[in-house]
Amino acid sequence: MPRIAHPRPRLVEVSAARPEPPPADAGRTPRNLYARAHEAIEACLVTCELQPGRHLATQELRDLVQLGRTPVHQAVTRLAEDTLLRVHPRRGLQVAPIDLARERALLRLRRDMERFVIRLAAEKSGSSHRNQMLHIKRHLRENQAGMTIDAFNVIDRRLDRLFLAAAGEPFVENTLRPLHTIFRRIGWLYHSKVASGSSVTKTVDVHLALIDAVANCHVEQALRASDELIGFVDSMFDVLEREIDPVLLDCSLGDFDGL
Repeated sequence: MPRIAHPRPRLVEVSAARPEPPPADAGRTPRNLYARAHEAIEACLVTCELQPGRHLATQELRDLVQLGRTPVHQAVTRLAEDTLLRVHPRRGLQVAPIDLARERALLRLRRDMERFVIRLAAEKSGSSHRNQMLHIKRHLRENQAGMTIDAFNVIDRRLDRLFLAAAGEPFVENTLRPLHTIFRRIGWLYHSKVASGSSVTKTVDVHLALIDAVANCHVEQALRASDELIGFVDSMFDVLEREIDPVLLDCSLGDFDGL
């Protein structure tokens, strides 16, 4: 019998601005509705569209993400567990203010967990994972000159998921994922709200070095690249502590401007 030719799978192109829209039937299960709500609210937290310190009702979140009560409630519960939102009984929700000292301390936790994941990813990643890493690396190189922090954060979120998938150890995901969100927001503030952080060139460079090491299974080089990335994020705090408007960390402080 003649052999049937099957088309080779192709890598999906990386979106440059926002998460790709789900397939037409992707929103029909409760699980997917929750995931969409969580991702949409998380994106608004990262870009401070939901300002740190802001009080709001659940209905405002439903209107913002255009999803129903149950998935939004589930997403809020998870984001509250991740310390990104606060739930005040009978008083609604609050976006947790940004505490730079606390988040800088959490960076030490991320460093150790990231090293664990990066080591596993460099040791265990399969050819599919490595091909996707190289695809992202190529996209970053080709678009580095004109890349915005918003476009980079979409890619960074995908890259974080890819490293976790390549590591193959789901136990750490629930802890590391909210840390990624916290520090993605720190990067957004650094690149968007202080003059010295306007270029994403250094951010892209340290990620390129990390991708290259993991994709080529160079474990020690990957660990050094991971440490360099964490060190660069740590240096952002020096700038933010010196230059950031405190109202951007807690919008409720603006209530005192007229006093």
